[in-house]
Amino acid sequence: QVQLVESGGGLVQAGGSLRLSCAASGRAFISYAMGWFRQAPGKERDFVAAISWNGGSTYYADSVKGRFTISRDNAKNTLYLQMNSLKPEDTAVYYCASRPLGVTYTNSYNYWGQGTQVTVSS
Repeated sequence: QVQLVESGGGLVQAGGSLRLSCAASGRAFISYAMGWFRQAPGKERDFVAAISWNGGSTYYADSVKGRFTISRDNAKNTLYLQMNSLKPEDTAVYYCASRPLGVTYTNSYNYWGQGTQVTVSS
């Protein structure tokens, strides 16, 4: 069993930055692929970024490429999402997720956090 807890969300002006964290419990973190997703009001949950178990491979949605950076610290069982040059359209609840298989941009992750709200004002 893996438990995920996100933090770091908040209110920021357009052009600003935030860093989200996702603390994972369980020894399996080091071998799991991890991802970030987001869901805006009235919309489906969308893929944001994903990272392989060792951090060697990363993937991004086109909408965040060049602005967001996903990373992980396996020694701390923590996943990060550095978000720069934020836009109002980035406003959403952000979720981290994990899966024991390879990284994917689909929603097929086994474990999900409760989410953290990110609001970008114009």
